[in-house]
Amino acid sequence: MTLSLTRQVVEVSASKALLLSSFTLYSLSTQTLDRAPAVMASRKQGHREVLESMYSVIVLVFMLVACVELGDAASAVDVYRLIQYDISGVPLGSRFASLNHHASSMHFSPGVDLTRTVLVIPIRELDLGFVKVLLMVLSSDHYILWWILQYPVYFAFEDDNVNTIPADIKRNDASGQQATATAGGFKLVVSAAEPKKVASPVITNIQGWLSGSKTDGDTNQLPTIAIRGSSWEWCCGAVALLEIARLFSILYSNPRTRGRYNLLFGLTSGGPYNYNGTHKLWLGSFDQRLRETIDYAICLNSIGSWDNELYVHVSKPPENAYIRQIFEDISSVAEELGVKVGLKHKKINISNSRVAWEHEQFSRHRMTAATLSEPSVAPGLLERAGGLSDGRHFVNENSVARIVKLVAESLGRHIYGYQGKNIEIFDDGSSLAINPSYIGSWLDLLSQTPRVAPFLLKNDPFVMALKKELTDHTDEVIVQTEVLDGMFTFYDSTKAILNVYQVASVTFDLLLLLVLGSYLIVLFSFLVIVTRGLDLISLFRRPSSRKIKTA
Repeated sequence: MTLSLTRQVVEVSASKALLLSSFTLYSLSTQTLDRAPAVMASRKQGHREVLESMYSVIVLVFMLVACVELGDAASAVDVYRLIQYDISGVPLGSRFASLNHHASSMHFSPGVDLTRTVLVIPIRELDLGFVKVLLMVLSSDHYILWWILQYPVYFAFEDDNVNTIPADIKRNDASGQQATATAGGFKLVVSAAEPKKVASPVITNIQGWLSGSKTDGDTNQLPTIAIRGSSWEWCCGAVALLEIARLFSILYSNPRTRGRYNLLFGLTSGGPYNYNGTHKLWLGSFDQRLRETIDYAICLNSIGSWDNELYVHVSKPPENAYIRQIFEDISSVAEELGVKVGLKHKKINISNSRVAWEHEQFSRHRMTAATLSEPSVAPGLLERAGGLSDGRHFVNENSVARIVKLVAESLGRHIYGYQGKNIEIFDDGSSLAINPSYIGSWLDLLSQTPRVAPFLLKNDPFVMALKKELTDHTDEVIVQTEVLDGMFTFYDSTKAILNVYQVASVTFDLLLLLVLGSYLIVLFSFLVIVTRGLDLISLFRRPSSRKIKTA
């Protein structure tokens, strides 16, 4: 995708105008020849055929040049619109999609009218306070998701080509001349239909199962440990879960090293929407028999950029035997890795249907669970919805690998009864070592894939890729879908093409008009003189075909 704007639209117009004028002149010349005597026509016939052949080639060349100039005059950029949604009927987010205005940067003169201007602002240069005053926002979506914006707001990924556009706009603004219809400059156009409501948005879960070693009786009576990660709202949790599933699949593939615990892996969605995927899809599908076998559940939330400090969030009191066991297993491995782990206890408010952490959904079903997370306090509604901060540049690959080592090692020692022993199950030099390349490749994929849960279908290629990967490492993989809670209403038109044009000023158009008008006047005067006042209109008429008599 080329974004360097080296030609102007007006230049293309000039080329076309000159081309049409040349064609008119040639038509006049050929018609004048037709008015000559028949004898002269016979002598010039061969010359005319040569000229017509050459003229066809010249016209083709000029048309190709015009098309190339027209292609260079505009650039297309993939842009992503700030989400538009309603909560209980309250409109929020960006409420419009179409765009057709001149562009400006942050370096404009004081007092300039920006009502019909598109601000192009790199995120790193953004002053959120300034944007709040303008109500023209290109900011961290965690803040502006709660604003009602009567403007279209779009995001684009930076690269070498895209960066030339703000640089050129900034250079134009630095000259003190704002881009307008009279002054020219850059114009940004997004042609998009009016956003419509997404009918019955769905959320999707993917779960896989590793059965423990068989004993007398049904294997479903073995205790179960559930591990949950989100693949839609925060990519690190999903990547960590996939790597943990890969490691334990190696152990469980050998009957001699298969543990006496069932392992249930879940990639759930709907985290920003009150963990709807965990509550309605995952836990709602568990029968009473399975619920009774779950020893505890570990939820991975907002991990991947921590600095040697994590928190274990629980709803049951720390004195609870299961909670104490979970924390001791994690903290003992964390001490070996040089990681500080804290315990945060928060009671559930039964009267409030909204939960702060995902493990609270388990607690409401009377199951022991804990959330392993970097933040010490619970995120607000839609605060940890992925978005811009869920990019590859904000994720520490080594941190994700250490999270995997922490969780996998603590689970392994609990499953195989190695607590308090100087035994490392997932040793770095063994076949059970953490695979940084595997983690890095999945981080790259997930961070580059739009994955807002309500806009993903059950057969979406992204969902199918996760299902295939979990199938490679677990058994009985299923995909679950459920209509999202009616509290939320979402709108389409999430992706569009931004066309960037470099247009000339009105002064240039007037000058071009003056030049072309002068040219036509001179041409007309020349023809009047040459034809000595003959009927000029007849020159433009199509000559009648006449047979040339030969002697």
